[in-house]
Amino acid sequence: IHGACIGGGVDLITACDIRYCSKDAFFSIKEVDLAIVADLGTLQRLPSIVGHAKAMELALTARRFSGCEAKDLGLVSQVFGSKLELDEGVTMIAEGIAAKSPLAVTGTKAVLLRSREMSVEQGLDYVATWNSGMLISDDLNEAVSAQMMKRQPRFSKL
Repeated sequence: IHGACIGGGVDLITACDIRYCSKDAFFSIKEVDLAIVADLGTLQRLPSIVGHAKAMELALTARRFSGCEAKDLGLVSQVFGSKLELDEGVTMIAEGIAAKSPLAVTGTKAVLLRSREMSVEQGLDYVATWNSGMLISDDLNEAVSAQMMKRQPRFSKL
């Protein structure tokens, strides 16, 4: 995110798994100033990201807040110094994730999302079931082999 992220932009980013911004980014949940209610997910997603009280304050005031404040709130994971640094940094992060086992990345995301609705015990049962299904994949053997041979793993596509 760089520059303005207002209204529908906030709706979109709250649906993202990971968010980064440049230091010039700013945010506002602007709908209340337009005499409407945010209706594309901000009000449903933002409280679990920044907390209920902070989401309430931001949505009711429609105030503008900076990228640095967004990081302090947990809305973004990292603030980069410029758009160029943002682009380069996010590319490195994406390449790092893409180099991992697609099954492990997909499974980690699925377990994290599903665990929000479960107790710890239920979440542990869910991940155990998920992992037992992953054992039929060659990814685990490839990861161990690559570690032992000090090389980059080569995972199959999904």
